[in-house]
Amino acid sequence: MEDQDSRLLTAGSQERSIAYKLRLAQIMAYQAFEERVTGFGAAPRYLGLLCVIRANPGQHQTRLAETIAVQRSSLVTILDRLEGEGLVERTNCEADRRAKLVNLTAKGEDVVSRLLEEAERHEEMLCANMIEGERQSMLDGLDRIIASLRGSLPA
Repeated sequence: MEDQDSRLLTAGSQERSIAYKLRLAQIMAYQAFEERVTGFGAAPRYLGLLCVIRANPGQHQTRLAETIAVQRSSLVTILDRLEGEGLVERTNCEADRRAKLVNLTAKGEDVVSRLLEEAERHEEMLCANMIEGERQSMLDGLDRIIASLRGSLPA
């Protein structure tokens, strides 16, 4: 019987592309995480954003969008959904009434804490085949890629 890897199609020269491998790994990691966690609504999909909000309470929507590298209009749609699920709340900025500040709700804090426990187990699974030092090397390399991309993207 053929193993699953030998049945997969090749992407040709893209098999040596960092961007292709990053995207494939991201898709697979996200699918595996979503299978691990259920009953959390949109929170698993936006855990990174929720963690940024948790670590930086009361930030402007614009700064959040810049931090996670999405358009402000896309972030508004995401925040609408998270606010609808009771995970975040937006308040007017006293200095600029047009600006909105974003915070986690008590429910949001609880959901993020529970998801981070699952994310830790998920991370262990992702790194199960790595040898000592590879995880840190990968994180360092990804940080350099992110820095390069942030420098090349329009402000």
